[in-house]
Order: sequence, then C-alpha cells, then structure tokens
Amino acid sequence: MEFSAAGHLEVRITTADVGKRVSVRSLIEHGPQGEKFTDTVGVLTSWDNGVLQITRKSGESVRIAESALVAGKVVPTAPARRRGLPAASYEELARVAARAWRPVESERLGEWELRAAGGFTRRANSVLPLGDPGVPLDEALAVVRRWYADRGLPAYVQTATGAEGTQELLCAELERRGWVREVTAELWTGGLARVADPGTEPSGVELSREADEAWLARYRRKGAGEVALKVLASGPSVWFATVPGAGGVPAAVGRCVVDGRWAGFAAVEVDPVERRRGLATAVMATLARRALDEGASAAWLQVEDDNAGARALYDGMGFAPHHAYHHYRIPDASAPGGIGSP
Repeated sequence: MEFSAAGHLEVRITTADVGKRVSVRSLIEHGPQGEKFTDTVGVLTSWDNGVLQITRKSGESVRIAESALVAGKVVPTAPARRRGLPAASYEELARVAARAWRPVESERLGEWELRAAGGFTRRANSVLPLGDPGVPLDEALAVVRRWYADRGLPAYVQTATGAEGTQELLCAELERRGWVREVTAELWTGGLARVADPGTEPSGVELSREADEAWLARYRRKGAGEVALKVLASGPSVWFATVPGAGGVPAAVGRCVVDGRWAGFAAVEVDPVERRRGLATAVMATLARRALDEGASAAWLQVEDDNAGARALYDGMGFAPHHAYHHYRIPDASAPGGIGSP
C-alpha cells in the first residue's frame, strides 16, 4: 500500500484508473472479530455512484464502497513469473489455443470470431473476442445471439482474466448486461523439456496422426462422434497417444498439437482402475518428445478449477497458471440447452 510522507495510508487511485490493475485496502463492515480490513487486487473495471468494481485474476467481481477505501494504488499489469516458464502474452496464447481446437464452422465479426461445432465443447462453440467487433457492443451481442440461435446453440462468449491484455472490462460489461459466468478454467504454461523427461523412459505408448473409435471410447466426452473427430483432428500438427488396454479400450489416451514453439496438451484420460501407475505422465512425455523433435520448446494446457488430480500432476511437471478463461452465457428460457465440457 502507499504511505504519505507522514506515514499514513493513502488512496492513490481515481476514476481515471478504470481499466488498470490496482491493489486496494478497505474496511470490513461485518468481518470476523479482530479483522477490520481486507485487501483486493485486480483490474478496476468501474467506479460509478460511489462504488468500485474490481475483477480479480480468477474472474470474480468484487464491489467496494468508495467510503470504505483505506488505501489504494496502481500496480504492475503483469506479476513476475516463476523461473523457467516461457514468456507469452495472452493474445499469443489465445490464438495458439484457438488454432489447436478449431470449430467446424466460423464467421468473423470484426476482430471477434464466432465458432460452432454442433455443441461439442464450449471452446468450439463460443465467441473468441480478440479486439474490436467493429460495431457497438450491444449490436455485436445481438448478432452473436442470432448467429447461435440459427444453429440451435446457446450463445457463449469466451473471455479471459488475470494476465496482461486480458478482458476484465469486457467481463464487467457482459455482467452488467445480464450475462452469467457459467464455467471457469485456467490455461497453464511450462517448459516442454521437463515434460519430456519424467525421470523414467516412457514405454507402451503408441502415437498416431488420427484418433480411432477405441481412442474415442477412452476419451468419453459428451457428443464425441463425427463432429468431435473433426475438432480433435484440427490444428497445425496433431498427434494422438494411446496406451493399449483390456477389451480394446485404451488404458490411457492423450492429444498434442504442435504449433511453432508451442505444444498444446489436451484430452489426457486414464482408465480409473489404471490410475497412479504413471500412465498420464508417460503419455505426456511421449507426446512432448515428438513435439521437441518438431522444434517446439514451450508447453500449454487447459485445466478446470475443480480438477485437483490434474492440477497436482501438471504442477509437478513444472506448469503454472498463466490466465483464467471463462464462458459467459445470457440466461434465456427460450435458448437451447447447455453444452458439456469447456
């Protein structure tokens, strides 16, 4: 927090700082006994009628009365990164992730991309807004709703928070218009060489350029059929890993897309009865070695907030969160049903 020359805390933010990353301390009106203050760090997304709204890295919005402010300052937009992690902007990673999970159909609206794939995953059936839609926001959202309604799909907008260049302001505008954050996950990055060297030689992992019916049987995602195969096969250089299992269903599977310096991992699934045998590590190591052979050096993946097992695995491989991403949907009783999986 900021101190004045007299040693007192000061509020050094104003309404002109909307859109900047800030750190504030405020009074707790009904806090636990002995606790008078709370600290909030995030992007200042509005300051209207005596109330500040701050969007945290997780995407959570916090409202603070101006009268409760004790101290506040603008802080750097990008916190220091852990050693060994590849440097990358949000936009670079968003575009790489989008190329690794292509929809069946897409259409441009300015710098927004409207994506559809028959409802298979929100990532392939949501708007990716990476700039100006070319029209006022309300008009753009109206176009979005019509476009998805024409395809019998709910309208989702994918946004991100928590890194330099992310979309806290757009999140706040969507929330003001009644859109609800339905799902949150995180994109993690790490060094590829560490993934490729798990300490033991991976064995029993088979690689292929295509996913067959057996691979899909282990993948077990809602709507995993012909459309899913098209989405899964999309990307600059796609590899599928399989560990054979009993009854023709693999014991483990995984997918990797190599795109320049990046290798993106997804769909790492292990038979529940085969877990804790290192199969997920072996699958990722084998895929990582192939990606290294193709010139990649950095890795990324996406993981849901509540997947504790996967988060522990990836943390042990040297991955760490880069930013959070969210899917917003407008509540509408007349809209089609939801979509499974981020």
